Amino acid sequence: MKELNTIQSLAKVGKVLSNIVAIICIVAFCLCVVGAVGVALGFDAVEIGGITVEGIVEMDGEMTKEMLMAVTIGGAIVCAAEAVLAEFAVHYFKRELADGTPFTRGGAGELQRLGILAIALPIVAGLISSILFSAMAPELADSLSMDLELSGTAAIGVMMIVMAQVCKYGTALEEKRSQTELY
Repeated sequence: MKELNTIQSLAKVGKVLSNIVAIICIVAFCLCVVGAVGVALGFDAVEIGGITVEGIVEMDGEMTKEMLMAVTIGGAIVCAAEAVLAEFAVHYFKRELADGTPFTRGGAGELQRLGILAIALPIVAGLISSILFSAMAPELADSLSMDLELSGTAAIGVMMIVMAQVCKYGTALEEKRSQTELY
């Protein structure tokens, strides 16, 4: 079937892209942690291209080291959540490819879980980051806030949940057809 071959090709691409996203998020997480540790330990002596952390803070009169810490830690939280989400996507695609079809109960369950996580993880990570930002840099909480645009991930999550139901329905139809053929 041409359609199933297309689905399998898309699942292969999805697996590769999800792996790439996971790796990028893990690297970004590590860089955020290194940045936060560097700010905390005072890596002002480290100079890259003539720019130091202290130089960045001095260039922007509103930026404090606390704010820089909050942003780097918040970024680490968001990157960690996205890495987890990407790993769940990799797991789903591996299962779909192993099953050879999206129409299995287990695959539909994983797709539904992925949809729920696509909604929940960015919201939780964003809220934790925003609370952290407000707590660490309260003097700037009114003028600078972490803008959370979550409508895209929520919409994708809802679409995955709907697709999971379509896959469950397809599985039920296939099971019913198989039982009818046996009798």
